[in-house]
Amino acid sequence: MSRIFFILLFIAGMSATAAAQNSKVVTAAQANGVYRYYDNEFRILALGHGKLKVQFDGVYHTLAKSVNMGSATGEATIEGNVATFVPEDAQTCKITLTFLPGKLVVKQDGQDFDCGFGHNVNSAGMYRKIRGGKPKFDSRFK
Repeated sequence: MSRIFFILLFIAGMSATAAAQNSKVVTAAQANGVYRYYDNEFRILALGHGKLKVQFDGVYHTLAKSVNMGSATGEATIEGNVATFVPEDAQTCKITLTFLPGKLVVKQDGQDFDCGFGHNVNSAGMYRKIRGGKPKFDSRFK
C-alpha cells in the first residue's frame, strides 16, 4: 500500500515539475526587440498587463526576381512565454509567438490572404533576436 502511495506521489511530483517548466514567464526585456527570419521581421514591445505591441513585415521572393510583401500590426496577448496575435485587419488570421532565449518561434494559422499578406508571404518560422530594447516602429503603425 505504501509503495503505491510513493509511486503516485512521485508521478504527481513529476507532473508538477513538467507544468512548472511549461509555464515560463517572459520579461519585457526578454520580449522587447527585433526578430528576423530571412527577410521577415517582427518588432515587439511589451506594453504591460499581458499585452504586446507587434509589427510584422514579410517578403516572399518570386522566381521572376520580384517580391510579394505583407505586413501586420496590432496588439498581442501573452501568457507565460506564448503570445497570440490577431492582426487588426485580419480577424481570420492567428499568429502564435513562442519566446525562447534569443529566439522567437512563430506559427501562422491562416493563409496569406487570410492574414492580409501578399501571395506566399508567411510569418511562420524560427526568428533570431537581432536587437534588444525598444524597437522603432514604422510611422504608419504608431
